[in-house]
Amino acid sequence: MKRFRAMFRKEVNQVRADRRLAFSLIVPPLLQVLLFGFALDVEVNELRIGVVDPSRSAESRELVASITSNPVFHLRGYYASIHELEDDLNRGRLDVGLVIPVDFAKDRLRGRSVRVQLILNAVNANTATISEGYVRALISAYNAQVTGVPGKPQAGPLTADVTFLYNPGLVTSWYIVTGVFGVLLVLNASIVAVAAMIKEKETGTVEQLLMTPASSTEVIAAKMAPLFVLLFGMATVVIVVAKAVFDVPMRGSIPLLACAAALCLLTGIALGTLLSTVSASAQQAQLLALFINPPMATLSGALTPIEAMPKWLQPVTLINPIRHFGEISRGILVKGAGLAELYLNFLALTGFAFILLAISVWRFRKQLT
Repeated sequence: MKRFRAMFRKEVNQVRADRRLAFSLIVPPLLQVLLFGFALDVEVNELRIGVVDPSRSAESRELVASITSNPVFHLRGYYASIHELEDDLNRGRLDVGLVIPVDFAKDRLRGRSVRVQLILNAVNANTATISEGYVRALISAYNAQVTGVPGKPQAGPLTADVTFLYNPGLVTSWYIVTGVFGVLLVLNASIVAVAAMIKEKETGTVEQLLMTPASSTEVIAAKMAPLFVLLFGMATVVIVVAKAVFDVPMRGSIPLLACAAALCLLTGIALGTLLSTVSASAQQAQLLALFINPPMATLSGALTPIEAMPKWLQPVTLINPIRHFGEISRGILVKGAGLAELYLNFLALTGFAFILLAISVWRFRKQLT
């Protein structure tokens, strides 16, 4: 027992002496618990709604006001046509579309039943289901409010015809699989790159590379190329499994998705290479990866929608490459969107890939000199 206590005290003293280890055991878990608590929220706190109102009557404006009086709904504006409304739904600018018939006021005043059209972006089946429930509850409240008002003729009942865009069957796995795709690419690419580059350090082959006539850019490109090919094969397997097992639709351009996956993999490899250049050992690299990768996955929108996160946290997700790839994969596979709708995400992903590549090459050069 005495020997055990002596060895125990020795290990405790070693941990206390290693400030980096003590920091990594306390600070990252604390920050991650706070981040997960804020970011992983399945509640729908904000729904962007657009309206097509050819009726342009006091009654139709009263209906819109009744719905948008709920703090969950934020009116983004009125649209001249259903085509314009669906275009903004496709671009992700709206969550809900409300189409009011041209004879809305006349039919209500005559006591006839009136049907409005509710168009929901159902890429996220959970959000679409909650949105439908909110609107139906508000329409019921509106019916109760305007029925039997003294001095007004008896209004006919108001009902809603619901259209679920992109995911009429409300398959939840489509949202999860297309979001997790980017998480798998970046995290696996960074981990594999870290392992490969750290191995060079620990085996001492970095010094051997100095003896070759190859430039540092050629060396790092030669290291990355096999990893890229291997990981691109993994991405292909993920797509095949997504289709075969979860029946994820392939409505857009697969070559365009392949380009996005290539950029995502380059980003992950560059991130892993960068982590290896600032780490003295495999242990340090693993701790850094543990500090960076979980927050990236959490803030990607892979599992919970970005709109459900606190407003102060939402802009932070814009500097996360996984978020942009998630929007690209969902846009191409589920919506059938093209480059015209997704070019901003492509520009962001390209910027992340080349900036991280440039920094990692620069850091690697410093190690060789």
